[in-house]
Amino acid sequence: MKVEDKMGRIATAAIIVLLVLSLGFNLVNYYSNQDLEGEISTLKKEYSDINSQLKSLDQKLEGLTVTPTPQTVTVTVTATPKPSEELAPQEVFKYAEKSVVQIVTKVVTPFGVEGGQGSGFIYNSKGYIITNNHVVEDASSIEVRFIDGSSFEAEVVGTDPYSDLAVLKIKNLPKNVKPLKLGSSSELEIGDTVVAIGNPYGLSGTMTLGIVSQLGRLLRAPGGYLIVDVIQTDAAVNPGNSGGPLLNLKGEVVGVNTAIISPTGAFAGIGFAIPSNTVKIVVPDLIEKGYHPHPWVGVRGTDVTPSLSKVLKLPVERGFLISDVLKGSPAERAGLRGGTTVKVVDGQHIRVGGDIIVGIDNIKTRGIADLLLYLERHVKIGQKVTLHIVRDGKSMDVTLIIGERPPPSE
Repeated sequence: MKVEDKMGRIATAAIIVLLVLSLGFNLVNYYSNQDLEGEISTLKKEYSDINSQLKSLDQKLEGLTVTPTPQTVTVTVTATPKPSEELAPQEVFKYAEKSVVQIVTKVVTPFGVEGGQGSGFIYNSKGYIITNNHVVEDASSIEVRFIDGSSFEAEVVGTDPYSDLAVLKIKNLPKNVKPLKLGSSSELEIGDTVVAIGNPYGLSGTMTLGIVSQLGRLLRAPGGYLIVDVIQTDAAVNPGNSGGPLLNLKGEVVGVNTAIISPTGAFAGIGFAIPSNTVKIVVPDLIEKGYHPHPWVGVRGTDVTPSLSKVLKLPVERGFLISDVLKGSPAERAGLRGGTTVKVVDGQHIRVGGDIIVGIDNIKTRGIADLLLYLERHVKIGQKVTLHIVRDGKSMDVTLIIGERPPPSE
């Protein structure tokens, strides 16, 4: 074989190899390009979808109104202000002074005509005035004087010696004089500030300031009966203050000043006021009927205390030991029993052996104050009640129909 022929074959073979390699590379590129174009096509579609979603969100955002959040400012209060309804004592006086009156009376006695004085306050716009019973008791004439100097004759509408309250009436009220509002004495607490306004020793328009020093006191009324739930105060009250208002810092009447404890007759740090809740019950009857009927059981006795119980060897430490049952009383009709023998305890003569009242209508009674308070606040004349008693060491119930307390003269 010639050299030229070998070289030709080699060249031909090389060309064929090159052609085969070229074809392979083209095939690889072809399929690679197909895959890449598919991926590109997929990405374009995803991009298109995302772009559509973004446009949709833009449209929604354009339809929304954005309100900026206001800045919060924190204010630190260094002092607690008093309630808006509470007044300063000076403001209470200015509010009430024109509604408080001086009451001047004349009483005919076997020794001639004697004068008296006290205080009162306007109850309503019809000219009714509240004062104490003892201020106008037995008066032959009554004059009401206002702080502006005007004066009017007054008539007695009704009296109640058992609560020491009375109602007067004048024909016309002076201009710019308003009634005082009655507050709730049951809301009082020991330590509350109170204002007393009245006319001590004839000194008109006098204000004194103090606190409620105790609650639920008892005061002796005519006939040996007791005024219950009385307010004790250290606001200075003197002769002439009787019948004037005791006010809280809202300008509301919470009591009617009525008495003092004093060895000299002048103020000695303890005064008493009839609670406004009693006024609310009694005064409407005084205006309508001229008197107020009080519930009546008809017993006398002694409060049981732990020490007294120990000395007398009683079966209970608290209650009301009946010493006497009054004739013709509801207690007598109900069959309650009084004492049978007398014992002396610390110099005091106590009739023992009678029933011990320990409750009424499922309410415990520690003594006469609890019993009277329940009767005055919750019971009416003719109402049937159940007394829980201890007799001869045994507990039992007694049904009793409440009567009406007789006048003091009886």
